[in-house]
Amino acid sequence: MATEATTTKFRSPDFRPVPQQPDYHPEITVTAPHDGLHFWQYMIAGSIAGSVEHMAMFPVDTVKTRMQALTFCPMKSVGVGHAVKSMLQSEGPTAFYRGIAAMGLGAGPAHAVYFSVYETSKKFFSKGNPNNPVAHAISGVFATVSSDAVLTPMDMVKQRLQLGDGTYKGVWDCVKRVLREEGFRAFYASYKTTVVMNAPFTAVHFATYEATKRALMEISPETASDERLIVHATAGAAAGALAAAVTTPLDVVKTQLQCQGVCGCDRFKSTSIKYVIRKIVKKDGYKGLMRGWIPRMLFHAPAAAICWSTYEASKSFFQKINDRTHGSTVT
Repeated sequence: MATEATTTKFRSPDFRPVPQQPDYHPEITVTAPHDGLHFWQYMIAGSIAGSVEHMAMFPVDTVKTRMQALTFCPMKSVGVGHAVKSMLQSEGPTAFYRGIAAMGLGAGPAHAVYFSVYETSKKFFSKGNPNNPVAHAISGVFATVSSDAVLTPMDMVKQRLQLGDGTYKGVWDCVKRVLREEGFRAFYASYKTTVVMNAPFTAVHFATYEATKRALMEISPETASDERLIVHATAGAAAGALAAAVTTPLDVVKTQLQCQGVCGCDRFKSTSIKYVIRKIVKKDGYKGLMRGWIPRMLFHAPAAAICWSTYEASKSFFQKINDRTHGSTVT
């Protein structure tokens, strides 16, 4: 006590204690760089990311859709190379972009919902732990159930146009004819299957993405900020490829339900997943459930890389704006 009193007595009035460096925690600095954005900023960032992703990868998605429509449609081969060659020879390059307007109308709003719900749910379920894989998976499921409700109608229109048999003149012609001939329920015929597919897809996707991103950034935390774009792209590609491979059979069921009655494709008496699977297996064997798995992985790996890197870049942009606004307010 005497020593402390003596030290205080003879301390110079200009003395300032030297601040101690905080302990370095890479698991904190690399996993929560963009917390604190406004809800509308998450929505805009997600909308931009989803639109860029789907527009860039649309030709691959068209090939996948045609391959999954089974043997009644014009393209009967399940080989990716043969499928591409067949489409180019018979219809030309524009065939790969049929239905892109429908996706343009649906992708932005759906991904705005997707990422804003994900970020909100992640904050709620993580309970202050940014490295909680269960919270990431649950948040992903909440996000996909919400976004699928927005995207499914336009996805159905998009897939029917992708078949390219001339049944519909365009997006609005397809919407009007489906409403008149099949009713509003036709737009959501595949919603249950889509949710059942996308729930595990998104759980695997988000958990894999967050874990891969964290692992990559912890390998070299001192350069994490400089290499952030590469990290997000790599983690997104890994997550997209794995999730796509796991859920291909359900994606085939979804495509069958959305394209039924078009281009000679079967109509189903029931939208039950089990019923459609039995019909596919009876007609094409178990290999029919894996139709389009290669283009599906070729789509989702780069698509997820594009989507996540665009999303994180957009978040970073908004974070800088928020920092500047906050700084000007303080001064």
